[in-house]
Amino acid sequence: MVGPSITDDERQVASRRLKLGFVSLVGVSGGLTALAADATPIQSLLAVTVGLLVGWALLRYLASVGNEWKASRRRR
Repeated sequence: MVGPSITDDERQVASRRLKLGFVSLVGVSGGLTALAADATPIQSLLAVTVGLLVGWALLRYLASVGNEWKASRRRR
């Protein structure tokens, strides 16, 4: 029988990197959108900060939805 190709520690590291990349992508896209709208550097920095907060909140929401989905799949 063949087992998983990665260890639990490697899976946790990959999951953490994916989450960090997702939040960073949302934050940076906010800053780039602000720059495209001719924002000042301060406004762009503020847009990145707000984008990071929105990305974190979105990640938390998606994690809770995912956990609920996994729990409902186990009950069947």
